[in-house]
Amino acid sequence: MANKVKQIKWGIIGLGKIAHKFAQDLNTISNCELYAVASRSQMKADEFATKFQAKKAYNSYSDLAEDPEINAVYIATPHAFHKEHSLLCLNKGIAVLCEKPFAMNLEEVSEMISVAKAEKVLLMEALWTAFLPHFQHSLKILKEKTLGDITSLEADFGFSRPFDDNSRLFKKSLGGGSLLDIGIYPIFATLSILGSPHHIEAQATFFENGADASCTVTFHYKNGLTAHLKSTLLEETPTEAHIHCEHGTLLLNKRFHEPTSITTLLNSTTNTLDFPTQTFGYNYEIEHFNQLLRDGKTESDIMTFKISEQLIRTLDDVRKVINLKYD
Repeated sequence: MANKVKQIKWGIIGLGKIAHKFAQDLNTISNCELYAVASRSQMKADEFATKFQAKKAYNSYSDLAEDPEINAVYIATPHAFHKEHSLLCLNKGIAVLCEKPFAMNLEEVSEMISVAKAEKVLLMEALWTAFLPHFQHSLKILKEKTLGDITSLEADFGFSRPFDDNSRLFKKSLGGGSLLDIGIYPIFATLSILGSPHHIEAQATFFENGADASCTVTFHYKNGLTAHLKSTLLEETPTEAHIHCEHGTLLLNKRFHEPTSITTLLNSTTNTLDFPTQTFGYNYEIEHFNQLLRDGKTESDIMTFKISEQLIRTLDDVRKVINLKYD
C-alpha cells in the first residue's frame, strides 16, 4: 500500500498581483491547499481568502506565522521586506518560498540562508523561470551543444508604465525600479547559461526619486564572450533571449521569463517548440517545493543557495557600476 502523500498547507504573506496568480496555480495542484493568507488590511485578506478558498484570513503577518497548521509560506511582499518576512517564518519552523529578488543585497540573502540552515528549515527563492519547461529544455539544448559553442547572448525585458511614486514598482524605498523588478530575469538567464562574468559594464537612467528607469548591462567573459542585457520601465521591448552559437541561434520567444515557445535556427532551418500550459506557470516551482518539503530537504537542487547568492551578488555588482543605492 502506497504511503499517503502529505497534504501541505500553504500560507501567503502579501496579497498583490503576483500572489493572485500564485494562488490560482496553487489551487490546481493536488495534495496541497491554500490554508491562510495575510495582508495589512483585513478587508483585503478576507476578499483574497474568499476568492481562493483559503480557510484563514489574517490582518497581521506575524499572526499567520504563529498558525501551527501552516507547513509552507509564499512571501510576496515588496522586495525591501523579503528578509524580514522570511525570517519571521523561518524562525517559526515554517518552510519559505520567497519571491525574487530573494532580498535587497547579498548581506540580507546570506542572513536568510544562515537562519534557514541553523533552523534546518526549507528556504528557496521563487524565481519561477528556473522551473519552466521551455527554460529547462533550452538549457539542455545548450549543454548538449546541438548548435555548437555559444558565441554571444542578448536578452531584454521592458514595458512602459506612467511613473507613480506611490506604486511599489517605482518606489525606491521598496526596491522599486527596473533592475530588481525585471532586470533580474535577463541577468538570471545569462548566469544560468554563461555563469558569472569577468567584468561588468552598465549604464542607467533614473526617475526623479532615484529609482532606476532603465538599465543596459554588458557582461564580459574571459573567453571573449559578451552578453548584452537591458531592462526598462520606459518602453515596450521584445522581451526575448537570443543565444547565438557557432552553427545557429536559440531564441526564447516573447516574454521569455514566463511560459513561452523556443525557436532554433540551424542550417537555414527554423524549428519552433511550444510548451503549452493551462496555468500561469507558477505550478512548476510549487510542485518542486512541495516535493522538497515531503522529502525533508532544506535546499532546492535547482534553485540552490549558491545560485541565489550568485544572482544577488551580480545585481549588487551592477548597482555599484550604475551607483544605485537603496536606503
